[in-house]
Amino acid sequence: MNIIIIFVVLIFSAIVHEVSHGLVAERLGDSTARDAGRITLNPIPHIDPFGTILLPLLLLAIGSPIIVGAAKPVPVNFNNLHNPKRDMALVSLAGPLSNFLLAILFGIIIKLGLSNSISGPILVTGIVLNLVLGVFNLIPIPPLDGSKIVASFLPTEWVYKLFRFERWGFILVLVFLYTGLLSYILVPVIVLFGRIFNINLGF
Repeated sequence: MNIIIIFVVLIFSAIVHEVSHGLVAERLGDSTARDAGRITLNPIPHIDPFGTILLPLLLLAIGSPIIVGAAKPVPVNFNNLHNPKRDMALVSLAGPLSNFLLAILFGIIIKLGLSNSISGPILVTGIVLNLVLGVFNLIPIPPLDGSKIVASFLPTEWVYKLFRFERWGFILVLVFLYTGLLSYILVPVIVLFGRIFNINLGF
């Protein structure tokens, strides 16, 4: 049952993440995600065989302390944005920000006493997973959102050089996850959130 809950919460959070990218891109001039039918909470258009299913299962199988996943990235044509370099950062930031907001919302629900013995653990799982998704995606490794945020501040010629590493990006990410290096970044954030909200998040 715990694995089912993790998957449901993870998929929901990843979908909100991607929809947020699409909504901000649309607001800034690019309707590609809307035209592709990706501005929806229906999970079917967002499911990615690797990021949504295989990656979380792999991390569970190897006993990784950090479980992450991803929905299929929403299509964004940065050339359609009003200010492509600036707006690329805003669109990219929207996803992680949505995860942080979900974590805060779940924390507020718990602190207001609106949870019970059933919903409480689910909300705690939601907090941890959304903090992981938010922080994880801010790491500046292509194709993660953090790389696009960094790229928006770089000269154009350096942007292309950075994105050349995209083919190797997920290999680096898997190495970081397998070796536990990402825990040194993620765990302190989770611990700090738990202290701020006075919630036991299990870390």
